Amino acid sequence: MNRIVLVVFFAAIVPFNLISAEPSAFGAGNLETSQPYGLTSSEKVILQNKNKLKKVLVKSNNQANEVDSLRERIDGLQTIIEGLSRKTQENKLTLKNLDEKNTQELISSNEYEKRLSEISQANALEIKDIKLAVAELTALLNIVNSAYVSKDEFNILVDDFNKFKELVSKELKKDSKPKKSKLDNMSNAEVEKLAKADYDKKYYTKSIEYYSHLIKKNYKPARSHYMMGEINYYRKNYADAIAYFKKSASLYSKASYMPVLMLHTAISMDNTGDKNNAKTFYKGVIAKYPSSKEAEIAKSNLSKIK
Repeated sequence: MNRIVLVVFFAAIVPFNLISAEPSAFGAGNLETSQPYGLTSSEKVILQNKNKLKKVLVKSNNQANEVDSLRERIDGLQTIIEGLSRKTQENKLTLKNLDEKNTQELISSNEYEKRLSEISQANALEIKDIKLAVAELTALLNIVNSAYVSKDEFNILVDDFNKFKELVSKELKKDSKPKKSKLDNMSNAEVEKLAKADYDKKYYTKSIEYYSHLIKKNYKPARSHYMMGEINYYRKNYADAIAYFKKSASLYSKASYMPVLMLHTAISMDNTGDKNNAKTFYKGVIAKYPSSKEAEIAKSNLSKIK
């Protein structure tokens, strides 16, 4: 069953000062908000996958930066090692040249050997320490790489997410295709009569079939959407109820059932944890229909919200 999500300016239903004080109360099903609510099961799965994909992307970027940093540090240490090796070799050549020129007046044979040994030992120790550091960094790099999300793995995840979106889209399109029904041979008024009769008997499954047919036929769309909202409300499918109430209100905001629609919208929001918007609608019922029984219920429910 398709969800119709529209942005509705609800000033005709709730006083302007209440609307301006709270976020849009009828933003149900909007996945772009920071805290989406009123989602269908398909939208919830899409939101979960979207959040997972976002977390993987952040993790991937962080790990990529960490790996690049480690590689730079290793490259720097390797450059130092190479420089020390060259310096050691140069020291050996310098001392060898001194020996070959017989510069005994500058340095004795014993002093030469001593200096050579000291230089070699110092360089060897520095090289050993740096090699240990490189080994530790390399081990750390291997650990990061083992947990790192590769580009191929990331692309596979993206592909899976896109395939899921495709499947959902196909299902929605499939549902949107008109199907032949025995109800097509009946008048809309007759279908509405059957729908209401089954609703009164709480035969909600059959009633849904009839009201869905009337919605497709665009017959009394405001009332049909309202009745679908009521069915979902009593079935405790609160997110779907909000969506149908929202559509009904956008089509006709002065209907006789508006006090009930607003109250049940508030209760639905209350039950989905959207306390702020629930308060807005409770206050709207009280302000717009102060003498109604819906206003009394709204006052009672409002007092229970902390």
